[in-house]
Amino acid sequence: MALKAVHVSDVPNLDHVSENATSVIYADRLSKGLDALRVSFKTPKFTVIGHRGSGMNMLQSTDRRMKAIKENTIRSFNAAGNFPVDFVEFDVQVTKDDCPIVFHDNFIYSEENNTIVEKRVTELTLAEFLSYGPQREPGNVGKSLSRKLKDGRIFTWTVEEEDCFCTLQEVFQKVNPSLGFNIELKFDDNIVYEENALNHVLQAILEVVFDYAKERPIIFSSFQPDAVGWMRKLQKTYPVFFLTNGGMEVYTDVRRNSLDEALKWAMENELQGIVSEVKAIFRNPGSINKIKESNLSLLTYGQLNNVPEAVHMQHLMGVDGVIVDLVREITEAVYDFVNKPVGSGEESMTNEGEMLATRRPKFSQQELSFLLKLIPELIGH
Repeated sequence: MALKAVHVSDVPNLDHVSENATSVIYADRLSKGLDALRVSFKTPKFTVIGHRGSGMNMLQSTDRRMKAIKENTIRSFNAAGNFPVDFVEFDVQVTKDDCPIVFHDNFIYSEENNTIVEKRVTELTLAEFLSYGPQREPGNVGKSLSRKLKDGRIFTWTVEEEDCFCTLQEVFQKVNPSLGFNIELKFDDNIVYEENALNHVLQAILEVVFDYAKERPIIFSSFQPDAVGWMRKLQKTYPVFFLTNGGMEVYTDVRRNSLDEALKWAMENELQGIVSEVKAIFRNPGSINKIKESNLSLLTYGQLNNVPEAVHMQHLMGVDGVIVDLVREITEAVYDFVNKPVGSGEESMTNEGEMLATRRPKFSQQELSFLLKLIPELIGH
């Protein structure tokens, strides 16, 4: 079923969820069962989530780590699972023939006869989608794969460790069952979706999840406000988080334009948490208390989450977890500052035997208060 774009005024408002179920999340275990009336997600420890597996591909970057493994693939998910991450995050869309697949971008690009050809992912059949890039069968050659950046530049999409595209079902079947999934429900920011179309897509995704998730921890998230509202309505088994950039960009939908609006929408729909762009949190540190006092969990995403010091600061501020690209580096840093006592002066060993000084800085309460006041000014420049 193709998704149909309609005018905003034609979209009815979602009814509020009737059950009283604001809750907390468990990173190491989620209560399951199709008849569950409440979801529980409490973070007994600081949670690290691998972004699109072992990290997103930034083809324009000079950092080889950003082009190491093809993002959103089984290889990338299992590689992330070799480190102490709690979840991997990935993007799910539904093809024209109703198959949930794992892919981030709205459009897929290929070069044909020296011309770049653009196709909308949701208008492809599963077979057409899987015809791009590396192929499963030895000897088969897929269509070339390119990627278009926000600034319009187009890069050939090649990385050091390739893998073929995959379906949501395959991810459940082939990724370590102890690894949690943060499933982002991916929709085009430039389309307003009919309620029936959203419902259809979410039902297709839920069918796979309920058939294959078993005891695996699952979190749903989306930037699409109505999608998280509907997902909360359709099931009570798994926690649902509202993704927001917290006002770092401006959208026509006001629900997406600030942390206050995100909190309001999360409360109205009885969601379990918010995932914010980390810069928005640093600019508005007071929002952390508002979110936590509302019994919601708070995760963050963004490039600053690849900086150990920024991650440690969030831990001190009360953020529950981070979505990161540099999985190895950040999990090592988190281990250091969570497990090493302040001022211990101890050193830790990496897998290669390299010595790493403990990364945990020593902050007095006065210094921490000063930093919380200073950070918004620094981020604003």
